[in-house]
Amino acid sequence: MRVTLTSLLLAAGLSLPGAAGWAADPCADHVPQPRPQNASRDIVGQEMDVLQEQGHMLFAVYEDYPPYSWEKGGKPHGVDVEIARLIAEDLGVEARFNFVAAGENLDADLRNNIWRGPIVGGRVANVMMRVPYDSAFKCRVEQVVFTGQYATESIAIAYDAASYPDEKPLPAYFRFDTVAVENDSISDFYLSALAGGQLSGQIRRFSTMQEAMAALRAGETKAAMGPLAELEHGLSEGLEVHQPPLPGFAVGRWTLGVAVNFRYRPLSYAVDDAIRYGIQDGRIPAIYAAYGLSYQPPEW
Repeated sequence: MRVTLTSLLLAAGLSLPGAAGWAADPCADHVPQPRPQNASRDIVGQEMDVLQEQGHMLFAVYEDYPPYSWEKGGKPHGVDVEIARLIAEDLGVEARFNFVAAGENLDADLRNNIWRGPIVGGRVANVMMRVPYDSAFKCRVEQVVFTGQYATESIAIAYDAASYPDEKPLPAYFRFDTVAVENDSISDFYLSALAGGQLSGQIRRFSTMQEAMAALRAGETKAAMGPLAELEHGLSEGLEVHQPPLPGFAVGRWTLGVAVNFRYRPLSYAVDDAIRYGIQDGRIPAIYAAYGLSYQPPEW
């Protein structure tokens, strides 16, 4: 379960059938923290110098999270890994990786990996990949710069083409047909609440989206619902994917970016520039294509 993404989307105002009372702006009553006085005079710009001198930088990426980031044979793989390498190359250094487990929420992940560090052992990373961007959420974590928006992710449905020869499945079909989801994901929440809970009996929950797609490939379910890239990564012969309208689902798409410690603004600017250049010259779309994924540009 990727609690980080789910918790952020819920905080951002995920609309589920039957849910009411979401705040239009979760930060409307937020009181900004006191700004540190003269605390950064000696370190503003230093991080870039240190990175150039040491010749490498550390990226935090989520562990066991294909097609985004995972290790195989002791080597890092995935879309986020390759984008991190692109960033490091543009900065003239080597990319190194810290594979981290998802915490209980996004605040914890940012605290442990970007601005404070874990309670026991480990170290903070220079950049954390795959951080969902939300303009309201960012005011709550003032120790972090949310930048480098590199893609959009969205919810889709993968399905067995033989089971739907005439038309592609819609969420309402899952009142009768089985559908696989990642447990406690936004797809799980959405389908569980849809039509007053009438779909609950047909939902099959799995620990990861990889397991959900494996169930679809094995014929245990007729469909699977989740992020488009994860569905595409798990497709096999006879399976297709589409993105139908999702009634009552306000956050079916979200922008992905990176996080950098707020004290290192020059680094955040350099990372943002590298990502923008990578989008403009086609290198980032090419990374997605190399993994067999559809590239959805960020919605700036």
